[in-house]
Formats: sequence, C-alpha cells, structure tokens
Amino acid sequence: MRTYIKQSLYVVPFFLSAEFFSQQSITGIVTDNSKTNISQVLIINVSNQKSTLSDASGKFSIDASEDDELRFVKEGYYRFDKKVVNENFNTPLIINLEKVEIEIPEVKITYRPTGNLERDSKHLNESRKVVALRSELDEYMKSPLIDALPDNTVSKTFKGPDYGVGQVSLLGVLDAAVGLFKKATELKITKADYTETQNFIRRVKNEVDLQFLKKYGMDEEHIDKFLVYANDTRMMAKKYRKNFKIDVVEFELRAAFAEYKKTNKLDSI
Repeated sequence: MRTYIKQSLYVVPFFLSAEFFSQQSITGIVTDNSKTNISQVLIINVSNQKSTLSDASGKFSIDASEDDELRFVKEGYYRFDKKVVNENFNTPLIINLEKVEIEIPEVKITYRPTGNLERDSKHLNESRKVVALRSELDEYMKSPLIDALPDNTVSKTFKGPDYGVGQVSLLGVLDAAVGLFKKATELKITKADYTETQNFIRRVKNEVDLQFLKKYGMDEEHIDKFLVYANDTRMMAKKYRKNFKIDVVEFELRAAFAEYKKTNKLDSI
C-alpha cells in the first residue's frame, strides 16, 4: 500500500508538467507591405479555437502549441495562415499582410478616335449611367488640365490641327470616363429591412462555418440569439447583404463573439 501511494505522487506531477509545457505563448507583430503596423487584426488559433486582436501597435500574444495553425484575418487584406514551429516560441513572429487589390471596371471603346476631341467625345458616353453624368464630363472637357481658364476663352487643347495634343487630352477624358462609370455603378450601403435581415442571417447559417460557436455548447436557439446580437452591434446585414464575402463576414462574427463572451456565460466543449 505504501509503495502504491509513493508511485502516485511521482505520476501526477508528470502529467501536470506535460500539460503545462504543451501550451506556450506566441508573440509577434503584424505589418503591411509598407512596414506599417496593423491594429485590430483577428488572430485565430484554428487548433484550439482561441483568438485575440492585435493592439494599436500591431502587437499580439496568443497561446499555442507546436504544429498549431494560426490564422490572421483583417478586412481589406488577404488572409494569412502560419503553422507554429518550435523556433517561434523563442523569437517574435513578423507577419506581413498583403492588401487586396481594388478592381476597376474595364471600359471598352469600340470607336476609333480621330484626334478631334469635339467629335470623339460624343462616342465616349455609351453607358446609360455615364450619360446621366454627361454634364460633369462636359465641364471637365471645357476646363484646362491644371489651371482654371477665364470665362469666354477656349483651351489650347481644342485649337488647331495638333493631333498630338489632342491625343494626350483624350487620355485624360478616358480617365474621367472611368471615374464617372465607377461612381455610377458603385454599390450604395442602405439600411436593411426586416425581410432582408432575416435572409442575411439565414445565408450566414448556410454558408459560414459556425463550428467555433458550437464548441462553446451553443445550440441552434443560442446561435440565432448571437447572430441577432452580431447583426445589431456591427450592422452586418446593412453592410454585407449586397456584397457577401465569407471571410469578411466570418471576421465580423468572431469580433462580435469576442465581445459577446464577456457578458454571456459560455461553456467550452
């Protein structure tokens, strides 16, 4: 009997020690391509479902074990995944996030320019939405490239047969047409009504992985309650029902959940 008790005293500390050293703290800093520190980046340990946010200086700290997968998510940047290796516990991580490129709608011009701006400009406004903004384009064409001209004067761009000058100005007109087209076709953020909100929440449940909620013992009713909370606090249906991006919606949900846990008692499974 004494031998058994003596052996048990040695076994218990061994398991406590193994559990203690399996989880360690990973520290680091998040920057962008210009080496500017990025705040409010969501860092998720996919392996143990723990998460945190980078501070105002881009610094972060999160518990992890070797071979865990860390995920870095920030709206406007590409998502970045990092597998933890043993060296990361001794040296702070430097995480560089790349910005998402902004796509500009392509403008196709089937008309072949002649160099005569007065004639060519009539063929640049084929889009109905751009035609509605034609008056703005006309004002641009009547003004010089840099300094304002006095009233009742004509820009040198429109004088003489110097087609080289006309071609340079034509490029400026094309840039203006692209800008006006983008302004006319850009999605406007409007308040979601009751039906739109319900459809948005239903889409979130169907398309977004909500496993991180279920790991806290949340049933369907509790998940619905949280989704209403997330929508009310972060205006998700208003911002994303017309431009539904799963990564962005998931980031918003996890950010809302970080605040939700502070006021609601949850049991991690």
